[in-house]
Amino acid sequence: MKIELYDTTLRDGAQTEGISYSVNDKIRITKALDSLGIDYIEGGWPGANPKDSEFFNKMKRIKLKNSELVAFGATCHPKKKVYLDPNIKGILDAETKIVTIFGKSWGLHVKEVLKVSLEENLKLIEESISYLKSKGREVIFDAEHFFDGFKENSNYALKTLLVSQEAGAKTIVLCDTNGGTLPQDISKAIGEIKPKINISLGIHTHNDLNLAVANSLVAIDAGCTHIQGTFNGYGERCGNADLCTLIAILKLKMNIDCMSVEKLKELTKISHLISEISNMKHQDNQPFVGRSAFAHKGGVHIDAMVKNPKTYEHIDPELVGNRRRFLISELAGKSPLVLTAKEMELELDKKSPKAKKIFKLLKDLEHRGYSFEAAEGSFKLLLQKELRRFKKFFELEGFRVIVEKRADDKVFAEATIRLKVKGKEQYTAAEGSGPVNALDNALRKALTEFYPQLAEMHLSDFKVRVLEEKEGTAAKVRVLIQSQDEKESWSTVGVSENIIEASWQALVDSIEYKLLKDKI
Repeated sequence: MKIELYDTTLRDGAQTEGISYSVNDKIRITKALDSLGIDYIEGGWPGANPKDSEFFNKMKRIKLKNSELVAFGATCHPKKKVYLDPNIKGILDAETKIVTIFGKSWGLHVKEVLKVSLEENLKLIEESISYLKSKGREVIFDAEHFFDGFKENSNYALKTLLVSQEAGAKTIVLCDTNGGTLPQDISKAIGEIKPKINISLGIHTHNDLNLAVANSLVAIDAGCTHIQGTFNGYGERCGNADLCTLIAILKLKMNIDCMSVEKLKELTKISHLISEISNMKHQDNQPFVGRSAFAHKGGVHIDAMVKNPKTYEHIDPELVGNRRRFLISELAGKSPLVLTAKEMELELDKKSPKAKKIFKLLKDLEHRGYSFEAAEGSFKLLLQKELRRFKKFFELEGFRVIVEKRADDKVFAEATIRLKVKGKEQYTAAEGSGPVNALDNALRKALTEFYPQLAEMHLSDFKVRVLEEKEGTAAKVRVLIQSQDEKESWSTVGVSENIIEASWQALVDSIEYKLLKDKI
């Protein structure tokens, strides 16, 4: 059984609150999806906005290796001849071999949105598909609001499909546009219409009931062979069916050949790349591709995992390009200490006094507010220090941070720092957009002369959490800093009643970890 994968991240996904793709963003995502082997990439709605028109014009000069680029649009306007309709013209101007148009299959929309009769709507569908076919295009028809329409008037909803079939559509896609349909209703509707349709059926679901993936799978089970979705489940309101999850389930759970084994290993990387381009935080708990998808924290779980990974993992994470992680916390017991030490080529026996001492220290630090499950960099430094394998890269003699708000309402931050590095005194000053940024700049300025590879790394995320809210502005805070270089990213932590001191701890750990991993 072959399932066609149709991605609409660049059109439906772009309607996510907080996402605004540039033309270059869309080209980068298109190339990434093409490298993964997605069958169809819906590039947008040409003619609806200048950005999408520019995208399709630029894509004419870019040859895709594995995917078909698809232009999207609507059936022609009720008051315009199909050959004069600017929407139809925009689709044709995109010059894609395949086009997708949506039409109304719910009487409510026909009467109250289009403001035409049911028969006129059927004519719009027929004329739009026929005209596009006459211009040499293969047409996919999205039956918008199909399941709501089927529930209200199944005969009319079916008529919209039959008209599109007779007009020459290659695939009919059944859309749960409002995302409010239950799996059993999806299955029932497809079961009733499938015997009357002799072309391929597709499914397009939204996640308003958190059932988009489930509804897509039910549709496939009922006979659909074309599946639409977005990467990371992006989309308007609650999003669309997440193609990352669907691809992995189809391939690994249902044995459906939708992607090669080699391409599947790129799934996590592409998912994270698209979240970066979209400027959206990647969801840690996203199935298959999330950072926490194969993360283990409970001590009982970790102990069992060491003996056999199948005990608490439904697949090998490497199949989708992800990795297993054992989280460091008081709940996890001593196993993560031993495993992390082994990863760092350090000897640590689970039953040794040293392991017990480190575990007690870990619990004490967590009681004081430190959290190492999201700060692996700080934990690895802690292990090095406790096992006496750590060498100091520099010594702090003092720092000062000044923040000044001036008459023009601009805030000025400056940090001065005094260090001893390899026996030499270093005194530097630097400005920044805020006190932490100024301190970071001053620290790097003092160290880069001795450790030039620090120029390769940069701070990529900064989070502050108040730990004791009832203490108000005197509360203890936890600062988490994420840093990265050309090869990897790592997180470090600091805790103090003073946010600058907590930030300093995390900053120092981030730099020391970089130097440690580079084995300076």
